[in-house]
Amino acid sequence: MSWIHDLLAGAGVGLVGGLTSGFMGVSPGGGLVIFSVLLLGAEQHVAQGTSLIAQVPPTGLAGVRRYWQSGKRSRLPWIGWIGLGFLIGGAGGGYAAAAVSDSVLQWTYVVYLVALIALLILRRERKDGSNEAGDRNDLPWLPLLLIGMLAGFSSGFMGIGGGLAITVGLAAGLRLPQHQAQLISLIFSVIPTTVPPAWIYWSKGLMVGWPAIIGILAGLWIGTDLGARAANGVSKSMLRRMMIGFVALMALYMSYKALF
Repeated sequence: MSWIHDLLAGAGVGLVGGLTSGFMGVSPGGGLVIFSVLLLGAEQHVAQGTSLIAQVPPTGLAGVRRYWQSGKRSRLPWIGWIGLGFLIGGAGGGYAAAAVSDSVLQWTYVVYLVALIALLILRRERKDGSNEAGDRNDLPWLPLLLIGMLAGFSSGFMGIGGGLAITVGLAAGLRLPQHQAQLISLIFSVIPTTVPPAWIYWSKGLMVGWPAIIGILAGLWIGTDLGARAANGVSKSMLRRMMIGFVALMALYMSYKALF
């Protein structure tokens, strides 16, 4: 029965996406796009729409709870500024994506991922260790707003949720401790900021069937919790290296899809 196949395949997509989301503190969009193409055979636009729709429910709540229990915190104004930027950028990205081809989306995805890898590699740890002493409480509002706008646009245009942009922007750009940056990114998998671009994709029918969506949601709930639990036992430097490796693999796969 095809609906059983779609349900199980969706659960596999959600589980893998959730594990990477919880472990690396990014919204599950990037993993969902990749594995929707790989396991569900979805076209790029459909994979992106599926990813955005699956991120509307608060599937990252269990992951946020794990980070919170380990002592990581985030100030409410930070969430507000990033969220405002996210809403501004998200709708624009969704409309822009609908106007371009699959090939353009794939190559834009690759360039975006390579840029994030470069930021992570070029990041320098402070010699005095001041950014590692504990969670920071002093971040300017304008960079937070700009990070939110970039994350929102990347979410709408590439269907990846924006979590990578938030994590990399906070950790590499504003020098927030890695675990704290990952918590903030995961919070945005609980807040339904993907609703505007998700509605644009849904209204155009760019999504997989509902059995696969249900499977993805179930997999995300389980995977995010397991991934976040594992992340709290790993050092910040190891998390950063693993994020670089994961993003590099995504970039290689999307390059392959764009070429062939």
